[in-house]
This record gives sequence, C-alpha cells and structure tokens, in this order.
Amino acid sequence: MTAHNLVIVESPAKAKTIHKYLGADFEVIASYGHVRDLVGKEGSVQPDQDFAMTWALGDRAGKAVSDIKRAVKKADTIYLASDPDREGEAISWHIKEILTDANLLAGKHLRRVTFNEITKNAVKNAFDHARDLDGDLIDAYMARRALDYLVGFNISPVLWRKLPGSRSAGRVQSVALRLICERELEIEKFRAQEYWSIEALLHTKDGAPFTARLTTLAGNKLDKLDIGSADAAHQAATRIKSKSLRIQKIEKKQTRRNPYPPFITSSLQMEASRKLGYSAAQTMRLAQQLYESGLITYMRTDGTNLSMDAVLQARDVIQKDYGAKYLPDSPRLYKSKAKNAQEAHEAIRPTDLTRAQAGDDDGQRRLYDLIWKRTMASQMESAVMDQVAADISDGTDDVVLRATGSVVTFDGFLTLYHEDRDDDDGVDEQDRRLPPLSEQDPAKLMDVRENQHFTQPPPRYSEASLVKKLEELGIGRPSTYASILQVLRDRKYVTMESKRFIPEDRGRLVTSFLTSFFKKYVDYDFTANLEEELDAIASGHVAWKEALKQFWIDFSKSVEDAKKLTITNVIDHLNEELGIHFFPPKDDGSNPRQCPACTPGILSLKLGKFGAFIGCSAYPDCRFTRPLILSEEDAEGGEGDKGAALANEPKMLGTDPATGRSVSLRRGPYGPYVQIDTPADSKDKNDKPKRQGVPKGTPLDDVTLESALKLLALPRDVGTHPESGKMIQAGIGRFGPYLKHDGKFKSIPKDDDVLIIGMNRAVELLAQPTKPNWRTKKKEELAAKKAEEKAAKANAKKSAPKKKKTAVKKTTAKKK
Repeated sequence: MTAHNLVIVESPAKAKTIHKYLGADFEVIASYGHVRDLVGKEGSVQPDQDFAMTWALGDRAGKAVSDIKRAVKKADTIYLASDPDREGEAISWHIKEILTDANLLAGKHLRRVTFNEITKNAVKNAFDHARDLDGDLIDAYMARRALDYLVGFNISPVLWRKLPGSRSAGRVQSVALRLICERELEIEKFRAQEYWSIEALLHTKDGAPFTARLTTLAGNKLDKLDIGSADAAHQAATRIKSKSLRIQKIEKKQTRRNPYPPFITSSLQMEASRKLGYSAAQTMRLAQQLYESGLITYMRTDGTNLSMDAVLQARDVIQKDYGAKYLPDSPRLYKSKAKNAQEAHEAIRPTDLTRAQAGDDDGQRRLYDLIWKRTMASQMESAVMDQVAADISDGTDDVVLRATGSVVTFDGFLTLYHEDRDDDDGVDEQDRRLPPLSEQDPAKLMDVRENQHFTQPPPRYSEASLVKKLEELGIGRPSTYASILQVLRDRKYVTMESKRFIPEDRGRLVTSFLTSFFKKYVDYDFTANLEEELDAIASGHVAWKEALKQFWIDFSKSVEDAKKLTITNVIDHLNEELGIHFFPPKDDGSNPRQCPACTPGILSLKLGKFGAFIGCSAYPDCRFTRPLILSEEDAEGGEGDKGAALANEPKMLGTDPATGRSVSLRRGPYGPYVQIDTPADSKDKNDKPKRQGVPKGTPLDDVTLESALKLLALPRDVGTHPESGKMIQAGIGRFGPYLKHDGKFKSIPKDDDVLIIGMNRAVELLAQPTKPNWRTKKKEELAAKKAEEKAAKANAKKSAPKKKKTAVKKTTAKKK
C-alpha cells in the first residue's frame, strides 16, 4: 500500500505551487496563517508561574484546524512546511501542539521542511533534508511574544487610567512613535536662518557657458551661512564684477561608483516606497504573492548574500545581454551593514534570473521588475566617472570661484539601476557637465546671480526613511516593520500627509507620558539590546525564561510606580513637556496661555473622561474649554479661542426694542443658538422662550443683537412664486437653512445666506432637480428590479413552447 504524505503550509497559493512539484502521494493543505495566539486578556502570560502561557485558536482558525485534523488521520507522515523564519517555526510548533493535544500523532512521523524559494529543486532538496522542529527558534518566538504581551497588557491599562483617551502601548510601536514625535518637536523648535549664495555665469574663450560658485571672499573660505544678508551678497557680487578672471587651477580625478547590494526586506520597502509609491504593507503583500507563486525567494530577510547558483546565472545573463565589459572579473559578495543583522536567509531575488518580467497583475509585475533589476545590477561592473573642479580668480585669493562637474565615462550598473533618495536636495553639482577648460584661459563674466536661501528643518519621516532609521538603530525586525507602521495609523497616533508621518496630539501625549514614566522601555539602545538578546535566544546562547525573568524584575517595578502617579503629577509633567506645542509664542508677544474668556485665567492641559483638552485655571468661575484638535467646522465656527464668548454662557446680546425682552447667545447639545426670553410677567404656561440655531460656519463673535433678532424672525417670507402664486419661505431647520414652497423643502447652499437670500435666487434653487435621498433611491432600485423580473418572466412565458392540450373526458357522478 502506498504511504500517504500530508504537507501543511500557510496559504492556498503556496499549497498550489508546491503541489505541482510533489507526486500523487502528497496532499497539501493550508493553515491560513497562524492558527492560535495568546488569549487577548490579562493573565495569558503568568510571570509568577514560570511564564506559563495560555493559547487559544484564532477567530477564523476553527475550520482550517478541523480540516488539518481530518487530513492527519489519513496520513502516515506529516510535513510542516511553513515559512523558513521564526514566525514560520512558530506556526509549525502550534500545529504540532494542537495535534499532540488531540492525540493524533501516535504512530505517525512528523517532520519540518524549509525552503528559501518555491522551485522544483528547492522543494525536492528540502524534503530530502527534512528535520525536527528548531527548539531555539521556538524559544525565541515564545520570548518575543511574551515580551510584547507583558509590555502591552501592563503599560496600556496604566495609560487608560492616567491618560484617558489613549489607546495602547507596544514594545516596538512606542519607540517608532517616539521617533516621529521627536522629529516633529525638532521641526517646531526650528527657526529658519537666511543665507545667500553667489553664482557666476561665465564663458570660456570659445564662448561655451558654465557656472561657478563663490567659495572664497577676502581670503576667507566661505561656509554655507557666511553671507547672511542681501547687502552682504550685493557687496560680494560687486567685488566679483571688478575682477579680471582666469582659470587658475584644474583638478581631475576618476571615481568608481559600486552597485548596491541585492534587496533585503527593509531596502525593498524603502525603494518600493520611493520608486513605486507603495506602502510597506502593500510591498510585503505583493512580495508574499510573488514568493508563493515561486517567482522570488523568501521576502523576510536581512541577508544580502546570494547563492552561488544565482550569482552564476546572473553573470551568464549579463555576459549575454550586456556584454563582457559589464561583467566584473569575479562575483560580488555582500555583507549586511545593518545592526543586529542575522543573515540567516538569502537576499530577495528572482528564482529565475533569465526571466526579466513576471507577475499576475500590474502591482506584482512592477515589484518583480524592481527586484530583478536590483539583483542583476548587484553583479554588474562599477560605473566610472571623471570629476573635474576648476578654480577661477584674478590670481589672488580675494575672490575665488569654483566650477565642478562630472562625466560618466562608463555607466556600468547604472545602465540598469539607480537608487533613489528620500529627501532630494536638487541637482548635485557633481552631476553637472563642464565644457573643455584649460589653465590660464580667460573666463568672461556674463552675469552674477545673488540667490537667497533659508535653512530648512529636518524632513518628517516617510515610510522609507522611518524603516531606514529603525534598521540603523537595530529596532524591530524585517518582518515587523509593516505591521508597526500600520498599528500607529490604526490607533490614530499619527496621520499621513504627502506620504509623511505627522504625530497626532494623542500620539504626542502618549510619547511624553512614556518617556517620562517608562523612559527605559522606550529608549532606543535598550530596545535594540533587547532585540540582540532575542537573537541570542534564537541561536541557543541564552535561555528564554531567564531573559524574561531579568526583564520582568525591573519592568514590574516601573509599572507599580506608575500606578501610584496622581492625575496632577501627569498633568504637571505634560504641561511642562508639551507647552511649546499647545501654546506656541504669539506674534504680538502676549502670553499664549492667557484665557480669552476671562482676565485672570491661565490655560493649561486638563484630563477628562474622554481624553485631554485645554481648560482655564479659573474653573468653575470660567468654563472656557478648547479641544486639542479643532475640526474644520469648529475652526470656521469660532469654536477655538474666538468662541470664548460662550465660555461663560449665556452671553447677553441686549434687549429687543419692540418687546423689551432679553436676547442671548447660548450653546446647546446641537451647537450654538440665540434665544429671546419670555416676558417676566407672563402667566401663560405655553409662552416659552423662542430659539433659533446659529448657521454653521458663522463666527460666534460676529453674532450681534441685530443678527440675532433676524434669526429669531425666521422663517421669513421671501416672496410669491411667479408661477404658482404661492409664498416662498426661508428658515433654518434640523438639517440647516432651507427654502419652503408648496409644502416642499429645498436646502440652501453654504454660499447663500438664509437672512438675505432674494426672490430670483430662491426661484432658481427651487427649479433645480432635487437629489433623491438613500431611501428614495433604494425604493426606486427595488421597483426597477421588480419591473425587470416581471418583464423577464413575461418574455420567458412568451418564448416557451406551447404544450398540446389533451382532451379530458369529464364524468359526472350521480348522487344516489
């Protein structure tokens, strides 16, 4: 009888590709990723019980696990073929534990197979060298998962209690958030400085134009900021114009530019962001699809090495398609410069380098093209450039100009690939081309340009530059970057603008809290050292439970200390730390913390049930408040400092001249409104104050007694409709300003004022077709669908062949 073999992988796509390379004796099924995880509640990791961990099946793992169990019962040998990294080893371990608990492995063989690429040879080789599960990798996974859980489930509750409105904290996510917030603080503290550069337009003796930059003035070598004003720039330009210039010295040198190493996970994410505009998550999703289709090697790696087979194949393609001059004498070997790089896997490359294009859709094809070009370029010859620098003066060092440029004499790898930069400063002077120059030739001055500049703040992080920074610091791992960045967005700690991270105020509050009360655990070096310790566990040099014990001793003490903090402690710290952000200096020099609603009050951060806000120190006498982030409508409607008039409501606007009744401005649950009081001597129970909402976008300080009385007079008659002869009215209702005519309503657009809209405009608006609301549209769609079904039935009935009628003899039973 033929043995039955079962192979378990993570995804159906991977299962489909592998099944092509295995015989009929193999069944391949998918686990659909991780099948179980720690229970998402407190107590799933218990430090006092030797870090015992409680696991549970994932929400959608039930069916997959049931399918696996059924398949295992029929199998003689089970091969666990999840990805060749720590997470893949963990998936295999979880499956083994589930099958062991179900007593399904008795009398069966369980083996682990890994392959860096899904090709026929790689898969066959993996099955020929099947092994047991790697205990060290599993220990490293357990330690990492326990650490992430302990940090998240211990710091997050403290955040919720001490900083209402906060979402969560994470071991690596909080450090990434700190980087974003600190960069924003640098930008806010930055003060631009003016400086000038002087550029001369010159001609050679043959009339060929070139430009040169002023580098020395009055015998002093100029730094970037040395010319700091227009007057100084003008004086320097005048000095240049008075000189008889010659080319005094020419320096030539040849430089070689070496190709970039093949992609690792982080560099692939960076370049896909720069060149293709892909997010880290999008890049990893497409790379996963390419890997599972057998088109590229495993995409979660920090190793820059290539297999010798791949190198030789690349060299053959270069020789054939580009020629011998593009092929270096010997293969290029690379070593990662990243801190903590493990280099356990090969770099990301196509599995078949003779295939220049591949992929099922445009996204896959573009990413494959990027990977193919980078891999091929990594094995090509260096580019060669001739660099030229010429000094121009009158023979003294009173004024010295320098012209620089370069010429690519051999493009080498640049014929195929050029790496982009995150923050391009424009054209590099070295990339300019110079005409032929000779020493002592005259240089005719044609023009002098005085260029004004201002120093720029450091740029905000993009996905590419943030991944690069995390990698430089040794924080996180290739497989975690995409999820870290996504969590920051999901928690609304950051927002994206022009593909750059901007911290939300919620994120800044969390970062400030953590750097003050959990400083060690968001420290860059501490986090990087912890990563090194986890890697040491993976290599079998450190016991995972011992590492957790050492971490827990100090961490648990910090948590307990933070629990003792009072809200006052937290508020005082946040006010001091973030004051410059929430209360930036004013142009007129006045106190930015001065309450706009009362004289003695000072503004500061406050914490409420739903999060932080800005309030007045004179509370409860002054009730002025301001949200940390104003919506567009609030800003337009004066709900910031300009809304101080309503802080101590009601604001009395005056007395109605016609009735003598008081008119006031107030705030209600649906926004600000004006009110005219009932007469003081009124005995009628039905005589209630009349109210009218203030239209959205109206600055509250612009609401006067006159405008309030006009609002209270609504609805008003606009005039008689010329066609129907019926009255048109204008008013403000539940959904905003409206026109009413013949029992029908029409919304008044934002640009029109309900108080002054005239007859012509009203008739024009009423003539416009009314857009149906969703209920009307739904009814119309249902009616149309029913009509179509009815028509289809009628057509089917007409086209159906008519049945012949058979005569039926009727008999009548006589009653007895």
